[in-house]
Amino acid sequence: MSVLPDARRAAPEAAAPVIAGAARWYAVQTLAHRESGAQAQLLRQNFVPFLPQVEKTVRHARKLRTVRAPLFPGYLFVQLDLARDRWRSVNGTFGVSRLVTANDRPAPVPVGVIEALRAMLDGAGLMKLDDGLRVGQTVQVMVGPFADMLGQLDRLDGAGRVRVLLQLMGGAVPVLVDRTALRVA
Repeated sequence: MSVLPDARRAAPEAAAPVIAGAARWYAVQTLAHRESGAQAQLLRQNFVPFLPQVEKTVRHARKLRTVRAPLFPGYLFVQLDLARDRWRSVNGTFGVSRLVTANDRPAPVPVGVIEALRAMLDGAGLMKLDDGLRVGQTVQVMVGPFADMLGQLDRLDGAGRVRVLLQLMGGAVPVLVDRTALRVA
């Protein structure tokens, strides 16, 4: 198994170098709402997991709460060298349902996908999904009181604020939100 420096144990979302050899990234299906626990267990076993997370708003009992949530609910990624690592032990890890396989072997994630995801991480280890926003696009608000609503991007400014036209009360209502609170729908 691969050995992790202590710094990466503390911040698994931090950009990790690719392990020398034939190491590749593989998708791991987790039990429902157990992504973070599965990530912690894989770290304890000296695997290199990657759980891309976004910030989103959750509504419960008339209260809004901003939480970190998986970008791909029910999945995370782990870096393995199938010739060196005991990859079958991933299936027995608490919180893990199974490694995604093809023909009884783990199916690797295409080269460059995880690297592109890791390049979109901000300083807090959250995914920045605001790249590529253009006026006129349909966008989804991810955070705040208008979370999960769709609207049309009306204006971008240099300060990171955008104006979105949301369909509320029978008309298009302009709402100012932070650019990082949007994703292309």
